[in-house]
Amino acid sequence: MTERIHAKYWLETGTDPRAAADAIAGEQSSGTFVALPGETRELKERSGARVERLEILGQTYKPSLPGGMRSNFYTQCELELSWPIENMGPSLPNLMSTIAGNLFELRQVSGLRLTGLRLPPSFAAAYPGPAFGIEGTRRMAGVEHGPIIGTIIKPSVGLAPEATAEHVRELVAGGIDFIKDDELQGDGPHCPFDERVRAVMRVVNEHAERTGKKVMVAFNLTGELDQMRRRHDLVLEEGGTCVMAVLNSVGLVGLHELRRHSQLPIHAHRAGWGYLSRSPHLGWDYAPWQQIWRLLGADHLHVNGLANKFSESDESVIAAARAVLSPVMPEAPLPAMPVFSSGQTGLQAAPTFAAIRCTDLIHTAGGGIFGHPGGIAAGVDAMRQAWIAAMEGVPLERHAKHHPALQDALRFWK
Repeated sequence: MTERIHAKYWLETGTDPRAAADAIAGEQSSGTFVALPGETRELKERSGARVERLEILGQTYKPSLPGGMRSNFYTQCELELSWPIENMGPSLPNLMSTIAGNLFELRQVSGLRLTGLRLPPSFAAAYPGPAFGIEGTRRMAGVEHGPIIGTIIKPSVGLAPEATAEHVRELVAGGIDFIKDDELQGDGPHCPFDERVRAVMRVVNEHAERTGKKVMVAFNLTGELDQMRRRHDLVLEEGGTCVMAVLNSVGLVGLHELRRHSQLPIHAHRAGWGYLSRSPHLGWDYAPWQQIWRLLGADHLHVNGLANKFSESDESVIAAARAVLSPVMPEAPLPAMPVFSSGQTGLQAAPTFAAIRCTDLIHTAGGGIFGHPGGIAAGVDAMRQAWIAAMEGVPLERHAKHHPALQDALRFWK
C-alpha cells in the first residue's frame, strides 16, 4: 500500500468549501488554475492530493485575511489532505513546499492554518532525529533528576568576551546547570565567537576540575554551513557540551547538515516564531512545526514560558511543551527537551510542573536570576527551591520560610 502524508488545516473560504479544498489539493499536487491535457485521470489518481475530510465549523461575514475572493459570507472548516509519498520522497524540504507552500496565497483562501501533520515511516528512516534528546542532555549537563535550571547571558549583546566570561564565572559558582547565548549574540567584532568560546570555556573547565560539574553552555553558532561546522568543532575542541542554532535563520538544510556533523546536543531557538503563528487565521500550530525540526535533529526546542513577556497564551505554551514531549510518530519517538523562557521566575515552577507533570525540561530565567537582591548564587538557589516546592507539592510561601534566598526572591519576583 502506498504511504501517504496527511496534513490538517483550519480553512476559511468565501467560495464553496469543497471547491476551495479541491483547488488547494490541485495546486499542491498535480493541478494548476486550468485543466491541462497532461493531467490525466490516471495521473491524478496516482499523484494528486486527496481531500480526506472536510468538516464545516461555521460562518463569518468578514474575511480574516485581505486579498481573497469577495463574498457575502465566509465558511470556516477543518480540512485534511493527503499526498502519496512518491510525489516527493521522504524529503523534509520538499515536504515543506507541499504542505506549506502556495496554498496560503490562493485567492479562494481567506484564512488557513496548518494544525496537524502525520508522516509515514519512511521519514523516520530518512532522518535520524535528536542525537541526545532528554537522556543525553541530562547526562552531559550532570542533572539526573529535576529540571535543568538555566539562564541567558545578559545584556544580550554588548559584552566583550572577557566580560561574558566573568558573568559565566558568577553563574557556575552559583550552581547554575545551563547557560545560553542570546539569539542576538553571534560573531560580531565586539564579541567574536572564537574568543567568546575560549574565554567562557576556560571558566567552565576550571570549575569542572574543581567541582566535578561541567555546566552546559549553548554557544550560538548560527551562520553559513561551513561556519557552523567550524564553530561546532571549536566548541568541541574547547570541551564544550552544547551548540545553539536559530531554526528560522539556518533553515531545514542548515539544521540537517549541523545534525549530520555535530557531536554535541543542538539547542534549537525558535526566534521568528511569531510571524508564523501570531495570527490565528494564518500560519502554523506549534505541534506540526516542531515535528519537522525534531526529525531534523533538534535536541532542545523553545516553547516560550507561562506568564511570559510576549503575546502567547499559557494554553498555547502548554500545548507546545506537550507536543515536544510527545512522540513524533510511532516509529520515531525522538524525545526532545522543551525549553521554557521569556520573563521566567520561580513563580512559574509550580504551574509549569502541574501542566506537564514531569521535569524533563530546561527552565531559563534571565532577570529572575540576575535580579536577585542577594546576587546570582541566591537567584539560582531560589529558582531551584521553587522547583523543589513544586515537585513536593508544597506552597511556595510555606517552602520559602525555610529558604531565605527563596523568601527574598518572592519579594522581587512579584
